[in-house]
Amino acid sequence: MNPLFTARTSVEQVEEGLLLAPKFDANGLIPVVTTDVNTGEVLMHAYMNEEALVKTIETGEAHYYSRSRQQLWHKGQSSGLVQKVAQLTIDDDQDCLWMQVIVAGSGASCHVGYRSCFYRRIPTGKSAIDSQQPLQLTFTETKKTFDPKAVYGDAPNPTQL
Repeated sequence: MNPLFTARTSVEQVEEGLLLAPKFDANGLIPVVTTDVNTGEVLMHAYMNEEALVKTIETGEAHYYSRSRQQLWHKGQSSGLVQKVAQLTIDDDQDCLWMQVIVAGSGASCHVGYRSCFYRRIPTGKSAIDSQQPLQLTFTETKKTFDPKAVYGDAPNPTQL
């Protein structure tokens, strides 16, 4: 275990204690919700392993673990859209992180070119279910913030199907 983290010894210690005792899942990962510090907008959801969390704490810049590439990922290293950590918090049972960031450049965080990775809305309600058809998504962002091909070239999409 990393010396920055303490062992999880009791519910009280984890939920009310002053020491960081993150709970990584069976794959060694902890989920991270990343939002814009100024607007509160959800930019992305990703995962950190122990190394990514330590690097994030150490550098003040977002580091994640890419499940598709199976490697540490410094957000913005190739695009220039570095995420500077304004605040990093952990939930009550220390198994989920919330990171508030300032994004360099255009402020985008999505590799597809949109500002946020959450750019499509899912319909809800009885009428959505009654159709018995595949649900049609609605775009909430209509213009990309940057051209992914110009930034990343013809690199394969990091998302696994």
